[in-house]
Amino acid sequence: MDTREIQKLIDFISKSDLNEVNIETAELKLQIKRNVDSGIRYVTAPVIDSPAPVSYLPEHTAPAPVKEAAPETESAPAASSKLVEIKAPMIGTFYRSGGPGKPNFVEVGDDVQAGKVICILEAMKLFNEIEAEISGKIVKILVDDATPVEYDQPLFLVDPS
Repeated sequence: MDTREIQKLIDFISKSDLNEVNIETAELKLQIKRNVDSGIRYVTAPVIDSPAPVSYLPEHTAPAPVKEAAPETESAPAASSKLVEIKAPMIGTFYRSGGPGKPNFVEVGDDVQAGKVICILEAMKLFNEIEAEISGKIVKILVDDATPVEYDQPLFLVDPS
C-alpha cells in the first residue's frame, strides 16, 4: 500500500461515520482512529463583578502616619542563608510518596544523600522520580502533597551541614 492509497483511505474515513479502521496485510499493519468525544468537559466559572472600593474617610482627614518596620536581626538571615533549596526541575503535580497508602519518601528531619528519591513529579501522565541534588537534613517541605508546581519552584529546604 503506497502513501496515496493511505491518504485516500484517511480521506474516506474522515467523510464517513467510522471511528476506527484496522487493516493488516503481510507487509503492513495500519490502524486509524478518529478522535472521538473523549468525555472531557470544559466548564468556565461565571464572572462576578465586584463593586468599586468605597472610601469611608472624610475628604479632609489626613492618613495616619506609617510606622517603619523594625530592622531584621542579623541572626535570622544568617540562619536561613545556609539552607539550600531543592527546586522543581519541571512543571507537574508534586507527590510525596510512590502511591496512595505508601510511606512518604522523606519527612522533615530526615537525612538525605545526593541521588536519593525525595518526591515524584507527574507531568503528562509520566511519573518522574526527583532525586536529591545534595546531602543533608530536610528542614522544611515547602509544597503540599498532590499540588501543582511550577518550573524552578522550591520544594524542600535542606541543611547541608
